[in-house]
Amino acid sequence: MVHSAPALVLTGPKGLVLVLVGMAAGVFNGIAGGGTLLTFPALLALGVPALNANITSAVGIVPSYLGGVAGFRSELAGQWPKVRSLLPATLCGGTAGAILLLTTSPESFRSIVPWLVGFATVLFAVQPVLVRALSSLHETHPTRRMLLQVGTAAIAVYGGYFGAGMGVMMLAVFGITMTESLLRINGLRTVLSIVLSALVALIFITSGNVLWAAAGCLAVGTLFGGWAGASVARWLPPPALRAVVVVVGTATTISLVIR
Repeated sequence: MVHSAPALVLTGPKGLVLVLVGMAAGVFNGIAGGGTLLTFPALLALGVPALNANITSAVGIVPSYLGGVAGFRSELAGQWPKVRSLLPATLCGGTAGAILLLTTSPESFRSIVPWLVGFATVLFAVQPVLVRALSSLHETHPTRRMLLQVGTAAIAVYGGYFGAGMGVMMLAVFGITMTESLLRINGLRTVLSIVLSALVALIFITSGNVLWAAAGCLAVGTLFGGWAGASVARWLPPPALRAVVVVVGTATTISLVIR
């Protein structure tokens, strides 16, 4: 169980670093998700315990999705029925994951973190293989629809429990179960991410474990970064994007294992 948030002395340079990290994370979230793969390790490097780092990161990353939604306005046209169909799985899974985190001991959480990040990275890396395996099934096929709902719920639980790599996992599942373009999938991913992250942030705020100074610095950076990332996504080649996300995820996993 998480108790009160530890004291964190946030000097000017540390605050600036968090703003810059937030901007980079916002860009990642605007492009394809995975921004928490930057904010979470940054908070750990400042000496924040893993559980509190995850909670603070979850709150500070919310504005990045606001910027992303603004950047993907045109790609969201006609997608609101899909958003509504996936909301129940998103809300139920996110609530379950957040509650699970708040009732998990710091030791258990610390031991499972590297596996969660590693799994998200691997799933994103092998997405093209999985897409080819399901290429014969139409988007309305029951198998695809079942995978979409179950996958969304599972990711929501994961996102509520540990946000790092959530967007990467959404892109992987949506890319496997839908026939939309990457940009339109990105728009859908951004909307569901903001719903999930806002829900989880509200639950975490009531727990009293947020380091507000750090969360505020991250929020300033992620808001601008999210809008910039959505703009970059319009011209960044998908292979380059995939390579960057996989490299960051792998490096973070190795770093967490070493810790």
